[in-house]
Amino acid sequence: MKKFNDLFVMFKEAGILFLITLISGLALGFVYEVTAEARAYQKELKIQQTCKEAFEGADSFEEIGVVASEEIISQATALGVSFDTVFQAKNAQGNVIGYIVSTVSSEGYGGNISLYVGISQDGTVKGVSILEIAETPGLGMEAGNVLTPQYAGKNVKEFAYTKTGATQEHEVDAISGATVTTEAINNAVNMALSMFWNDLNEAGGENHE
Repeated sequence: MKKFNDLFVMFKEAGILFLITLISGLALGFVYEVTAEARAYQKELKIQQTCKEAFEGADSFEEIGVVASEEIISQATALGVSFDTVFQAKNAQGNVIGYIVSTVSSEGYGGNISLYVGISQDGTVKGVSILEIAETPGLGMEAGNVLTPQYAGKNVKEFAYTKTGATQEHEVDAISGATVTTEAINNAVNMALSMFWNDLNEAGGENHE
């Protein structure tokens, strides 16, 4: 009889645990669905804000998708960089004044680094804005304050980072103690420029405007 009671208690407790788990799962699923629209809205706001930071002076942004050639994609892949999407940056009259290339580097010290590179029609980097990063606090996480501002206003085909102090237009100072983060971001910026000069500079203005 005692054995039967023990089994009954065990199954009862297991049933209660199952019901709690089931109800919790359903509740979480319900909350996730209910908040899906709000989360999508917040994500879009973050993207628009990042676009504005990367291309100051633009009034609107229109997503046109990745337009990179296979050659550029292959070069980017070799560096651990992928292309997320491309936006046209437009003025108040709706004219295209440049592009924002969204790249993702998988070579960050703490994982993926997603950033937006704003490039005007003449190839000048308008700005580099980080969308997502999870690097070491006090080191790689300083990229937005220390590294990315150095790209703005420069018109070069490719950047190089240095640990001894930038002295030329195409050079940027590496983040002290965060070479891995610096290299990941620099490669991502360079591949955005490569896409621009190869696939957006002239053909982009004709085919996507």
